[in-house]
Amino acid sequence: MTKGRILYVEDDLTLSFVTRDNLEMRGYSVDFSEDGITALEKISTKSYDICILDVMLPKMDGFTLARKIRVFNEEIPIIFLTARSTREDKIFGLQQGGDDYITKPFSIEELVLKIEVFLKRSKIQLRHEKKPELFLFGHFSFSPENLRLTFGENHHDLTHREAILLAFLLQNKGKVLRREDILNSVWGNDHFFSSRSMDVFISRLRKLLKSDTKVRIESVHNVGYRLVVSESYD
Repeated sequence: MTKGRILYVEDDLTLSFVTRDNLEMRGYSVDFSEDGITALEKISTKSYDICILDVMLPKMDGFTLARKIRVFNEEIPIIFLTARSTREDKIFGLQQGGDDYITKPFSIEELVLKIEVFLKRSKIQLRHEKKPELFLFGHFSFSPENLRLTFGENHHDLTHREAILLAFLLQNKGKVLRREDILNSVWGNDHFFSSRSMDVFISRLRKLLKSDTKVRIESVHNVGYRLVVSESYD
């Protein structure tokens, strides 16, 4: 099982190769982009546990990318990597939505320690919110604690937010859940930015659940969503 899914954005190909290689050897799954535009396309359709962004990027700089990420995902940790080392630069980066700041040149040990801190916080949050320990529905089994959704011999490792959302839907299986109730329970607020993020996460879960025709997440027009597990197959 991967230790976490990372979106890594860096235009220095030599540095990126070394960094990716070290992170993957330590058990992380790394999705790499060379520019801000490509990275934004990825994070708008995929789920990650953490973002590592260079600041000086082609097409869209890291600060702008961070602001756009925050439009639909307020929670994902963002770490900036940059040669800019002034106090003003660091403060500006944090104001753009960053959670931490590492100046170049950096050690891989420092980066890994910061990644582990953020992922540990996410797991602690999930541990406090999860129940029960194992869900069985359709041909799926789901362990919130391990962030793992299983279908037969296939295993999918979820992000902590995906796991919290799926657990909430399963706890209310068959019930129509209002958007604002899902947002307040899973995101802690019903802001517009969180609502955009929720739709991305619902889309991701639907793709994972489509392996079983017995299980589906229904959209209830102008209301919200409902997770349905049919008693029999079509």
